[in-house]
Amino acid sequence: MLHDMIDNLEQLAQTQGNFPVYDILGEVHTYGDLKADSDSLAAYIDSMKVAAKSPVLVFGGQEYEMLASFVALTKSGHAYIPVDQHSALERIEDIIEIAEPSLIISVGDFPLDVKSVPVIELAQLRDVFAQKASYELTHSVKGNDNYYIIFTSGTTGKPKGVQISHDNLLSFTNWMISAEAFSVPDRPQMLAQPPYSFDLSVMYWAPTLAKGGTLFALPKELTTDFKRLFDTINQMPIQVWVSTPSFVDMAMLSDDFNTETLPHLTRFYFCGEELTVKTAQKLHERFPHACIVNAYGPTEATVALSALTVTDEILATCKRLPIGYTKPDSPTFIIDEDGNKQPNGQQGEIIVTGPAVSKGYLNNPERTEAAFFEFDGLPAYHTGDVGMMTDEGLLIYGGRLDFQIKFNGYRIELEEVSQNLNKSQYVKSAIAVPRYNKDHKVRNLLAYVVLKEDVSKQFDRELDITKAIKEDLKDIMMDYMMPSKFLYRDSLPLTPNGKIDIKSLMSEVNNR
Repeated sequence: MLHDMIDNLEQLAQTQGNFPVYDILGEVHTYGDLKADSDSLAAYIDSMKVAAKSPVLVFGGQEYEMLASFVALTKSGHAYIPVDQHSALERIEDIIEIAEPSLIISVGDFPLDVKSVPVIELAQLRDVFAQKASYELTHSVKGNDNYYIIFTSGTTGKPKGVQISHDNLLSFTNWMISAEAFSVPDRPQMLAQPPYSFDLSVMYWAPTLAKGGTLFALPKELTTDFKRLFDTINQMPIQVWVSTPSFVDMAMLSDDFNTETLPHLTRFYFCGEELTVKTAQKLHERFPHACIVNAYGPTEATVALSALTVTDEILATCKRLPIGYTKPDSPTFIIDEDGNKQPNGQQGEIIVTGPAVSKGYLNNPERTEAAFFEFDGLPAYHTGDVGMMTDEGLLIYGGRLDFQIKFNGYRIELEEVSQNLNKSQYVKSAIAVPRYNKDHKVRNLLAYVVLKEDVSKQFDRELDITKAIKEDLKDIMMDYMMPSKFLYRDSLPLTPNGKIDIKSLMSEVNNR
């Protein structure tokens, strides 16, 4: 069991200093490099006399310098705020305004002219690394100190900074490296694809650094060049894949993404969005002997609170994959609208309690009070997700509270409609979106659809394609769930974290 993230890294630097910790397209850095570089930067940050325990913004992509900066900040007692270099300018401005960082470390080219905060740019950062200054750990991040702060999208348009403490992180990491579902190997060779601004990244770097493994970074630039992407992935000696289901769907566009090409790839960990039966089945066909893990959890409860190994039986019998057995230290409950616990088998809101629950949103007491509370004497969080618990302790996901709609007297779960649309033989991907009237009631249900290759050539008109899809799904979907209008697109918009951006589509539909 881990007791301190930095102490563990220090020990690894002593016992396996020459072992690779980071490999970015063949550029390799060792545990010894990580210690030396983070020590030098921690010493430099201390010399700047920035406010103790103040947060520091770290801007960039998947570069090694990002990881070295994170470790240095932890050593020097500062929480880091990872911000992806592909973020919109307005979002970066909002984060600076809300977080009030004492320092910005800009691994990428920082797009704003900031006068009020000192900025360390890449060239200066490398000069600091070259100084090889020693560092004594006297005030590193501990206990309830913030370890990192990740900004998530807010319903008001302003992002919210989720504060994750060292204790929160230990709760997650110790569960992940010990849970049978994950079966994290020793010295794991792990894909590092989700951006650091997305807490799914913690699912790869935390267990890898805990167990002395290697991170194989996949820069975002490659994901827009399919040939380079597939060539790069197929040459990586990775054992463990961590991503959203959407990203593995993209990887499976290549016929070479299979166990013959990647014989060492034996584990897939998914979180961040729903893993469908369709994606899991297709992946199982490509990697029949691999372990596929479906994990679930909000950023506010430190990455994930439940996980399940997807078995052949589950694939054969479930229309919707369960989201796992919950962490032993994180009692999770289903409550009704009045806050009362629901019995097993009854649906309600999922709430999570325990040591992985965040202390709240940075500098946002109003939003913190609305989402965080105390339940059975433990810190608790309203997930906003619908679910139910089985008698065996298995958590079943039922969609988002805010993605449930009432239409013609029926309560409809948008994600369920989308899943059913995706079962059509003609559909590559689809999502259901409500259109509201001026009284904010649902007027009709629309479907955004990306067709499989060559489907459009089989039909003369889009109307004929729509009829064919509806006929295809007549025995699967209830009539009241079927969208009344189908909108065909070449692709669906994604959030920076690789999820289908349903909120932008809802905005598009309702602003016409």
